[in-house]
Amino acid sequence: MTTLEPKPRMAIQLEITFRLARADDLPKLEWYGQYTHFRNVFKQTYRAQIEGSRLMLLADCNHFPIGQLFMHVGGRTQQRTYFYSLRVMEHFRGQGIGSRLLQEGEAIALTYGYQAASIAAAKNNPRARELYERIGYHIVSQDDGRWSYIDHEGRTRHVHEPCWVLEKRLMMR
Repeated sequence: MTTLEPKPRMAIQLEITFRLARADDLPKLEWYGQYTHFRNVFKQTYRAQIEGSRLMLLADCNHFPIGQLFMHVGGRTQQRTYFYSLRVMEHFRGQGIGSRLLQEGEAIALTYGYQAASIAAAKNNPRARELYERIGYHIVSQDDGRWSYIDHEGRTRHVHEPCWVLEKRLMMR
């Protein structure tokens, strides 16, 4: 075989399960160090899930979270839920996992009685905005995207990420 000949290939099929986070998922959400700085954010969000004000929806492959979508479910007097922290591991992007996480989140939101969902897309992330618009979200406003969190070393990190705020009316399927 020469270096110019086609290389052997193999296609694999993986089963993805969509489920809520468990305590043992928290270290795995750091994705081997890529998101260690969000360790405290993950812990706080998980506590909020236990308390009933947020949910951490995961795309699980072989007991490892390869995608996530967090959502507010508190404030049941509101008609809209807010999705945030949608991400999919780089090697799994473009396979429909992000779309499916949003669909699953929307279905959950409907069970809570929400009539709409909103999500922010960073202005420097056109792929996110394209995804949201493709599945029915539309821009309703802008936000300066200023927020802060305490990282795994106890330091306050300030984020400035201007974004589009998109919204979608939810309907039963």
